Amino acid sequence: MTSALFTPIEIAGRTFENRIAVSPMCQYSGEDGCASDWHMTHLGMLANSGAGLVVVEATHVERRGRITHGCLGLYSDACEAALARIVAHCRRIGTAKLGVQLAHAGRKASSQRPWEGGKALAVDQDPWPTEAPSALPFGPGWHVPQAMTEDDMERVIAAFAQAAARAVRIGFDAVELHAAHGYLVHAFLSAVSNQRTDAYGGSRENRMRFPLAVAHALRGSVPRDVALGARITGSDWLGGGIEIEETIVFARALKDIGYDYVDVSSGGLTAEARNPTTPGYNVPLAEAVRHATGLVTRAVGLIVDPKQAEAIVAEGKADMVALARAMLDDPHWGWHAARALGAETRRPPQYLRAGPSLWAPAARG
Repeated sequence: MTSALFTPIEIAGRTFENRIAVSPMCQYSGEDGCASDWHMTHLGMLANSGAGLVVVEATHVERRGRITHGCLGLYSDACEAALARIVAHCRRIGTAKLGVQLAHAGRKASSQRPWEGGKALAVDQDPWPTEAPSALPFGPGWHVPQAMTEDDMERVIAAFAQAAARAVRIGFDAVELHAAHGYLVHAFLSAVSNQRTDAYGGSRENRMRFPLAVAHALRGSVPRDVALGARITGSDWLGGGIEIEETIVFARALKDIGYDYVDVSSGGLTAEARNPTTPGYNVPLAEAVRHATGLVTRAVGLIVDPKQAEAIVAEGKADMVALARAMLDDPHWGWHAARALGAETRRPPQYLRAGPSLWAPAARG
């Protein structure tokens, strides 16, 4: 029987070998926004994970838009050159297609790396001013952001367009707008974090105005033969926040602009928000978006088991699945999933001897 998970999918004229994506995962290991040797090893490993697509971590469109001092950016020639070096390496040695997620951290910027505490940077840690739709901090003890002016919005929209142009020059197969997890674009969308009283706040249409302007800017910079998508939130898990009906309206607007896919995540809007912890908790949200919009849809969130991933795709709940920590735990997750599902996936020739056709233990599972 053919595995649904290992069936190719075409997006924007590009064929992805299977329905597995490696989710963007911040590594906090950049140098003034530039990818480092850590990224060479990390992404090179994941390029041979058996996934059809590897998405580079949240890559910020402005220096002040980074989450931490170690976060990636795509706002300078040096950033572009460093990331181009990594992408060229992954293409030489890997089998996956490559995407990048473009982001601005908004009020969650200027924070410590997780292993340093993950809080707002202290005065002696070289913090920088943050900005958001409203002057509301992410949580207790966090910086109070500046409420953005229209000039600020225009600056950020231009930065997204410029970063997307850099991503196209580098040669990514997919470009993805980060509109989830409480970062700037998501913060505009949610009534919890956006309490403006001008044309960019209040009604759902007003709260979507800036996010859709950013989305238009990316569409203008990304050619139609590059997959253009967005990570969106299916729920804020907060009273008064975004729920799935609002998500569907935003997804339909992205489709009208010409977006090719969405990746449905959730949570992260405030320090108090708590996501569910059940396996595949975002899958019903992704399913609702897929059925309502017809967009190619990825599901993400505690997807670990190959049979679980197979069922999500086979039952039409999502077109693709994205894995994060499962890939860090098992960098050859795609190989092992193929074996479990009776499918095949490409391996580099140097590793063929460990495959089921040449090594009995692999054939036995």
